[in-house]
Amino acid sequence: MPNMQSINQNTMSNALPDFRNWGVILRSLLLVNGMVLLGAITLASSWQDILERLIDISALLQPVLLLNLSLLFMLNSWLVRLTYKRGATVVLLLAMSVTLMIYHLGGRLYISTVDYGYFHSWRNALLSSVIASLLLVYFQFRAHALSPALDKARLQALQARIRPHFLFNSINAVLGIVRANPKRAETALEDMADLFRMAMAHDGELVIVRQEVALARQYLALEQLRLGERLKVNWYTDNMPDDALLPPLILQPLLENAVYHGIEPLAEGGIVEIKLYCNGNEMHLEIYNPRQEQGSHHVGNKIALSNIRERLALQFDVEASYKVEIGKDFYRVHIKLPYVKELVQLLPVS
Repeated sequence: MPNMQSINQNTMSNALPDFRNWGVILRSLLLVNGMVLLGAITLASSWQDILERLIDISALLQPVLLLNLSLLFMLNSWLVRLTYKRGATVVLLLAMSVTLMIYHLGGRLYISTVDYGYFHSWRNALLSSVIASLLLVYFQFRAHALSPALDKARLQALQARIRPHFLFNSINAVLGIVRANPKRAETALEDMADLFRMAMAHDGELVIVRQEVALARQYLALEQLRLGERLKVNWYTDNMPDDALLPPLILQPLLENAVYHGIEPLAEGGIVEIKLYCNGNEMHLEIYNPRQEQGSHHVGNKIALSNIRERLALQFDVEASYKVEIGKDFYRVHIKLPYVKELVQLLPVS
């Protein structure tokens, strides 16, 4: 049975945000600048004063914010190995340290001619830690809010795998060859049992790509048993990284859609093409199948495909994309997601 692993060191609701995720970076920039704008409006006495205060605050804020985000981006691989409390402490100390460093290196740009001692520097450092704390609280609340949605999406994905038409078609295909080829029928039943066992075993947030491919191949083998020469499959995996991680049950529903809505309505059948490859820091999945423009005997319910869109958005935020290209006689799905390969063991939450 496949060994499922998760890349998160804690449960989803008790983990630091992924500081390499562009969604996290953009939200941090917008939230912090939004707080600064609100503060400038609160302290200002006129419209002109708002702009002056905003410029004055941003002179220190922007270098501190950008440097903090850059350092967190570089330290993310180390931070993800820490418990939430230790990681949060590091983030707060980093925010204070960067603020103090930039404040004093800035010289007269930040330090007033009036000597206030260390009050201004430590006040700014404290404000930085407060802002960092608010961001961590926001991302934790967001994780709490998204966790039920992700769990629901996973449950829907699992339920969608045991579709009655697939189960009945597989059983009928096996029954059709029981007398003619008992050995092949026995192997097919074993493959079907393995397929459902693998589908039920997908309980992690991410799984290794070769496990997803193995499940997809078993599914297609059963469909080829039913459809015979009508179903031809071309795999393009020469550039597929074996260590890449994917959300579970991504390939199989897409292939089921390709077979059920693409190949089965065509009397002559057709070819399903599957491409998995890496381009820089991005993992790509492409599935192509022919389609009958009119008169298809199937009407897709789009449930499995919308489920995949939802899970990609919840898992990778803005870094994943799902595109569909529909031509006169073809249907192509192209999924792009971050090339994630780091496996980190689950650590206890302290």
